[in-house]
Amino acid sequence: MSFLQRWLVFAAAGWLAAAGLLSAAEEPNLTPEQMTEFLLNAKVINSKQLGTGKTHPWRLTLSDGTLTHDAAFQPVDILKNKEVIGGQTILNFRDTYHFNLAAYELAKLLGLGNMMPVTLERSWNRQRGALSWWIPKKWDMTNYPKPVPDVDAWNKQMYKVLVFAELVYDTDRNQGNMLVTEDWKLWMIDFTRAFRQDHNLLEPKNLMRCDRQLWEKLRQLDVNEVLAKTKPHLGKSEVQALMARRDKIVKAFQQLIAERGENAVLY
Repeated sequence: MSFLQRWLVFAAAGWLAAAGLLSAAEEPNLTPEQMTEFLLNAKVINSKQLGTGKTHPWRLTLSDGTLTHDAAFQPVDILKNKEVIGGQTILNFRDTYHFNLAAYELAKLLGLGNMMPVTLERSWNRQRGALSWWIPKKWDMTNYPKPVPDVDAWNKQMYKVLVFAELVYDTDRNQGNMLVTEDWKLWMIDFTRAFRQDHNLLEPKNLMRCDRQLWEKLRQLDVNEVLAKTKPHLGKSEVQALMARRDKIVKAFQQLIAERGENAVLY
């Protein structure tokens, strides 16, 4: 059973808590377009490097004179001929903020943009990186505060995460990069180690159920649109691998539908 599958199963038992500095009620009611405008133009008035995560991102405080809000900044951009991780040798290894930007654009194409913080490219402190709206998390994977109040709603979010992780070949969907706000909404962050050029799926058994809208958008996903939306963050070989995985995901769900029936697989 994969890490993500265990998280899905454990949803019936409870979640892990971590302190957050903002609650959802304190969040400004902005559209993604307004958040984008703020992130692009607001002045950085404070900064703190975080000790969590492999890339040690920064937490920046921005202000436009009216609104003050935090953002996460990741400038990591590493390219190696090979890297050994967990005993596995990975060729053409990339750990890059560009993949955060590609993941956000791809998520919007698939109707999953509301499961990721608004993310854009910006320069700060003489570095170029991905700047993301700070999510006021209430929980992640540190301790159990209470059972999940609506297991069905939670699991439906998790199924989307499972599908997206397979599509982008996300090798780093870990405890720290899935956040939960106080309304039990799940947010996916940090894709700097995704988008490997492998045409196979990472964990095919994670494909169990799929949201109907996501299913249709996966089937309709167009390679030219993906290239246009993710340029220059993904190269052609990375998009080709992504589309090959898309084909395998569609085939896997078609087989499940044939075996179990559409209503047992799609929701």
